[in-house]
Amino acid sequence: MRQSLAAKGERVPSGRIEKGVRLVKTSSITAFLRAGVAPAILGFALLQAPAFAQDVSPQAAGDAAENDTIIVTGSIIRRADAETPSPVTVVTIDNLDKRGVSTVQEGLQRIASNNGPALTNSFSANGAFAAGASAVSLRGLSTNSTLVLFDGMRAAYYPLSDDGTRNFVDLNTIPDDIIDHVEVLRDGASSSYGADAIAGVVNIITKKNFKGVSGRAETGISSRGDGAQYRLSLTAGTGDLEENGYNAYVSGFYYNSKQLKNKDRPYPFNTDDYRRICNDGTCGPNNIVDGLDGDNAYPGFSDVVTNTGSTLFVRPASALTGTQSGRYQILNPDLGCNRSTPYGLTPGELADNPAAPTTVCQEDLTNNYGVINPDIERYGLSGRITARVGDSAEAYAEFNFLQTKVAYDGLPTTIRGNAPAPFYFPRYSTSANIAYYGGNTVLQLPVYVCPRGTTVACTAANGTLNPNNPFAAQGQTAAIIGRLPNSIEHDESRTRAYRGALGIKGPINDNWTYDVNATAMHMDLRRKSDGYVYIQHLLDVIADGSFNFVNPAANSQDVLDYLMPTAQATSTSDLVQTQANVSGSLMDLPGGPLQVGVGVSFRYEAIDSPSINSDFNGGTERYYRLNGFAVKGSRRVYSAFAEVNAPILDQLEVNASGRYDRYSGGTDNFSPKIGVKVKPIRQVMLRGTYSKGFRIPSFGEANATFPTTGYVSNTASIFNDQYLAQYGCTVATFASCPAYIRNGTYGQTSVGNPDLKPEKSRSFTAGILVEPIRGLSFTVDYYNIKKTNAITTANNAPAIDAYYAGQDIPAGYTVIPDAPDTANPGALPRIAFVQSGFINANTIKSEGLDFGANADLAITDGIRWQSSLEASYIMKLETRFPDGSVERYDGTLGNFNLTAGSGTPKWRGTLLNTLDFGSFAISNTVNFFGGYDLSATDQGTGYKDCGLNDGSLPCRVKDYITFDLNAQVRVNDSFTLYANMLNMFDKLPRIDTVTYGAHAYNPVQGGEGILGRYFRVGVKVNY
Repeated sequence: MRQSLAAKGERVPSGRIEKGVRLVKTSSITAFLRAGVAPAILGFALLQAPAFAQDVSPQAAGDAAENDTIIVTGSIIRRADAETPSPVTVVTIDNLDKRGVSTVQEGLQRIASNNGPALTNSFSANGAFAAGASAVSLRGLSTNSTLVLFDGMRAAYYPLSDDGTRNFVDLNTIPDDIIDHVEVLRDGASSSYGADAIAGVVNIITKKNFKGVSGRAETGISSRGDGAQYRLSLTAGTGDLEENGYNAYVSGFYYNSKQLKNKDRPYPFNTDDYRRICNDGTCGPNNIVDGLDGDNAYPGFSDVVTNTGSTLFVRPASALTGTQSGRYQILNPDLGCNRSTPYGLTPGELADNPAAPTTVCQEDLTNNYGVINPDIERYGLSGRITARVGDSAEAYAEFNFLQTKVAYDGLPTTIRGNAPAPFYFPRYSTSANIAYYGGNTVLQLPVYVCPRGTTVACTAANGTLNPNNPFAAQGQTAAIIGRLPNSIEHDESRTRAYRGALGIKGPINDNWTYDVNATAMHMDLRRKSDGYVYIQHLLDVIADGSFNFVNPAANSQDVLDYLMPTAQATSTSDLVQTQANVSGSLMDLPGGPLQVGVGVSFRYEAIDSPSINSDFNGGTERYYRLNGFAVKGSRRVYSAFAEVNAPILDQLEVNASGRYDRYSGGTDNFSPKIGVKVKPIRQVMLRGTYSKGFRIPSFGEANATFPTTGYVSNTASIFNDQYLAQYGCTVATFASCPAYIRNGTYGQTSVGNPDLKPEKSRSFTAGILVEPIRGLSFTVDYYNIKKTNAITTANNAPAIDAYYAGQDIPAGYTVIPDAPDTANPGALPRIAFVQSGFINANTIKSEGLDFGANADLAITDGIRWQSSLEASYIMKLETRFPDGSVERYDGTLGNFNLTAGSGTPKWRGTLLNTLDFGSFAISNTVNFFGGYDLSATDQGTGYKDCGLNDGSLPCRVKDYITFDLNAQVRVNDSFTLYANMLNMFDKLPRIDTVTYGAHAYNPVQGGEGILGRYFRVGVKVNY
């Protein structure tokens, strides 16, 4: 991994990060290595300018000694040499500006080593579990294996876990305008920081000193006139630490990004109709709700039962048994198909689908309602004061407040949808106005309606015929499906983060120094959801007839508010940490002083995230479609750590460190690390590390108070012939099974397990850095990370097999049957839910290479040419299970379950090039995101067998390359104007209809590219 320049609030000496090339992004070069044009491209790369992040060169490291000593991320020892055995990527604000990147969050999402199940802001618009947050996933090992620090101290977790299991720090809590730079340590660092640092560390370094006034105003918009962004900031500081003995500054900012909808982008990103996506004569399906498939054959009215757009359909049913008969029909033909196109079924289609209506409504939900990016509004205020204490000590105090609001619109309100726990739709008894469950999966309107609160049978004697039921006069109930045309689901999250930090450092004597820091952080997250039906209230308005289903627009606001009360919950997360260390020199070795550092730390962390949709009051006292996950827990951690740095020779340095952590629950862990740096000649440095680390079980994995559920489609592999015989089919003829079997899903419900053990890891790196001349350097680093005892959901196959074989369910599992098939009421129902606890079981391995190239050369006295390249290649990412089976993910859409189908491409990188003319600079960035195979072994396919492709796409989604252009003009010492043109050639993302994190494209590969060509202009002022 790369080690970087400063940590714990240390400012990098002038001439280091601020004046060098600091941001390496190597996208295209590594990708083009595979294409066989490496020499030409590498030559071009080295004729470019500063990039996104960079490894510190030996020459640059030597410069540090001329200025001051520094503390490096992953270390507690002050040193003059910034080069350590670990590789570090350094991200500076200056180079983010050159790339046209507006926020540090966005910049971190683009680093080459960020891969796999990263969490981006765009996921918020697609129902992400931790909506409103952003997190990186170094090495493809997920968000919970990357540790995020502020000035070397921990930050509070986001109150919602990623997928209900993974704790992470939200990058949206970064106060952009007080950030000096960010260091990304890309190897294990549990020996310095404890849990979660398995894949690496992101250390956000804030400004230590600021004097004067600076501000920024920026606006941006796409070439299509949408996706607008705005940014304003102002920072003011006074005092000079050297001259006045103090420095103080305050900073505030405002950022806003407007919602972007699918309808604002061209085909196929704006529609559910994929029939124009073709490959070798095979075209995609028409997924428009109630529409025809790609072969112009009606797929079966079971699709209508699942989704009906925003039109209500009804079908007659027996008031005694709930058995349906006849065809569905539009409840109110006068209203027709809302926001959709009517289609009359042909005689053949009607014959094949006895339940289908004669007219269906083809509604394109993506075109009508789809959201690409949510509304994002962020603002914050920060302040810091640093002061001399006595002759040589230095103390500081810092405070940050930041609020982020994320909001997006969803689909029309559904009155028929799966609740996130076992719940069946009711039918009504004709002898009593009472709903009962388990006999039908479709909501039914009763024959008679009575005033609310009626406890006796509702009959003709005390009630009236139901005005919403067109079959009431015949004594039949009405099975009703669909969505309400006059109500839209809307979700909003508001996060407030409060952070304070204090610290003091100084010399003990000529050889030893001390450093004491404390931080506290509190986050509160308010989730608010509107337009979701509260189940019991739906049953109430059905029973008393107070809701007008025939003409939903005629309902009063009071009735709508009763049916769909606002769902709201506030979650909190807290962290308190204190840390102290001393470091100094023991003796001189041939290569320099033998340095030792020791320290202790205490931290408290807690999460309290109640369910926004619990069933504590009963299965009907909750909402349709809102996830019910909840978690509450706290822990205290006591730690001691030490480090030794031994420059044995001028050419050989050895660094060893270790940390012991003790958790209040009784868990303890020791994490060692050793690193070696060898410099046989000045131009070459060899480096390597070996370490062990751990990840403590998350609060969601160990302390969930309400479980999380994911839904899995039924496939032939989960059944057996004996079971399917009840439905007149076999595994071999699964395609002919009833829709009840084929179109069903079952919920995988994961229950918290307080007896989980920590995940353990071992990792090693080996690399070389070559600097043939001053200002030109190359790096290659190999990494290998192995996690054991990886926490996962239990394999549900034994429970599923036992259920369908009619055997006893194994211990540790609970199987909940679904409602019976109305066409086969005597048959054993399919599975609705399988519940099991998290377990320590798997082994996960990530292995790959990092490449870097940096140039900073003077062309003439007034012109500098800078270039920086960073690329990462994943050789292998796989999970090995206890039975010996292996799932491999690199270069595919796996791990499908963790990445929302966004996958794990092998290559990723960026190349930034700049020509600096002094008062004018122009930069070009090449962004490269590798392609991948449309397969995922965790979805039952073989490795790279194209198993998720329906034939309408090539087996491999191609590489995605975009080009950005940025120009800066320094008008005078106080004003700088700049303009960006991102995605210069308006290259929209590669088409991928398999991933579900976004519509028809990969949200990680093409997350920013979906904006198309994008323009930003701004001004920076400094006084």
